[in-house]
Amino acid sequence: MELKDINIDAIQEAIENQNTDYLKSILIEMYPADIAELLDEVNKDEARFIYGLLDKEEAAAVLMELEDDVRERFINSFSTTEIAHDLIDNLDSDDAADLINELPGNIRSDVLSQITDRQQAQDIADLLFYPSDTAGGLMAKELVKVNISWQVVTCIREMRSQAFEVEHVYAVYVVDDQNVLKGILSLTSLLIASPRDKIADLYEEDVISVKAHQQGEEVAQIMNKYDLVVLPVVDELGRLIGRITIDDVVDFIKDEADKDYQLMSGISHDIESSDKIWVITHGRLFWLIVALFGGIVGSRVISNYEDQISINPEMAFFMPLIAAMAGNVGVQSSALIVQALANNSLSGSIINRLLKELTIGMINGLVCSILLLIYSLVFTPTLALSITVSVSLLTVILFASVFGSFVPLALHRFKIDPALATGPFITTANDIIGLFIYFMIGRMMYGLF
Repeated sequence: MELKDINIDAIQEAIENQNTDYLKSILIEMYPADIAELLDEVNKDEARFIYGLLDKEEAAAVLMELEDDVRERFINSFSTTEIAHDLIDNLDSDDAADLINELPGNIRSDVLSQITDRQQAQDIADLLFYPSDTAGGLMAKELVKVNISWQVVTCIREMRSQAFEVEHVYAVYVVDDQNVLKGILSLTSLLIASPRDKIADLYEEDVISVKAHQQGEEVAQIMNKYDLVVLPVVDELGRLIGRITIDDVVDFIKDEADKDYQLMSGISHDIESSDKIWVITHGRLFWLIVALFGGIVGSRVISNYEDQISINPEMAFFMPLIAAMAGNVGVQSSALIVQALANNSLSGSIINRLLKELTIGMINGLVCSILLLIYSLVFTPTLALSITVSVSLLTVILFASVFGSFVPLALHRFKIDPALATGPFITTANDIIGLFIYFMIGRMMYGLF
C-alpha cells in the first residue's frame, strides 16, 4: 500500500482515538519508505505515536528512510540505550555506521559502548574509519563467504549460518585461509554439485572488486559499466572486508547529484529547504556576493566605454543580448564537460576537446550572428552597428565555448569539483568578458567606418 492510497484524515482520527488496531492493520500493508512519507505528513506527536506501533526491526528500517532533518528530530528523542538496542541492533553495519555518524561526537562512543553484539560494534567502528565518499564508507560488513578448501556439504552448512546476518544474498564469495578474495561461487554450480565436491573445483576466479580507499564515483562507474548489483571490497592485501550493494550506490549517486546541482545553482554547501534561515542564507550568500562583484566589474567595463555609448547610443540596445548569449553558451559548454567527467566518458586530449568545442562554437556562432545581422540590418539605422553586433556575437560565442570547456577541465585537474564551473562563476565571467569584447570590437569597427 502506497501513501497515495492512505486517507491521512482517517489516520489522524485513529491516532486521536487511540485506535491502534486500525493503525497496525494499515502499517502492516506499507513498505518502510511509504511509512516514512506518512510520518512526514503528520505532526511531530502523531508521527511519534505511529512510530511507537512499529516493531523494532521495521522501525529501524523506517528511520533510515526518513529525510535527514526528520530523522535527526527522531534520534534526539531517543536515549543512547534506545539508540543502541532498538535501532543499531536492527540495522546492517553500513546503515548503523551512517546513523552513528549523524550523532554528536560526545554521544557516538556512548552508543557504541552499549551495543551488546561486540562483533557488530567492531564492524561499525571499522566502517567509521573510512570517509563516507569512499568504497569503505559505502560498504557493509555483512556477506556470505566460503573457504576455497571446503567441500560443498561444509559450504552449505556455513552458508546457512551466515545467511541469518545478511538480508539479501546476492553473491557467495570464495576466500583462502588468509581471507584473500579468490573468486565467486555460482549458486547454480553449488546446487548441481556433489556434496563431496571441492569449492576449489567449482568457483569462478573472474571477480571484479574495489579497494576500500577508492572513491565512490569510481565504485558507481564500475557497477554501472559491468551491470553489477553487488561489489566486493578488499583491503590493500586483497583480503575481503565487505560488500557494496546497488541500493547504497544509488543513494550515493543521488546525494552527489544533489550536491552538484546545488553547486551549479550557486549554493556553496549542502542545504535543504527545511533548514534554518541562517543555514540557507549562509549556503547561498557567497556566490551571490561573487555575482554582485561581477556585476560591479561589468558596470565598470561599461563606464570605461561611456564616451563610445554616448556617440553611438544604439550600442546599448544589444548589451543585454551579448551578455546573455555569453553566459548561456558558457553554461552549455561547461555542463557537457561536467557531465562527461562525472560519467568518466571524456575521451581524447584537452587540446582535442577544446578544438572540438571551438568548431561547435563556430557553427553555432555563425548561425546566430547571421540571424542577428539580418535583424539589425532591418531595424537599426547604420551598417556599422549591424556588423559590430554580429561580429561581436560570433566572437563572444567562440570565446564562451572554449572558456566554458576549459574551466571545468582545469578545476578537475586541480581536484576541485568541476560543477562549480556551471554556476555563477562561469556566467558572471562570461558576462564581463562578453561586454568587454563587444565594446572593443565596437571601437575598432567604428574607427574603420
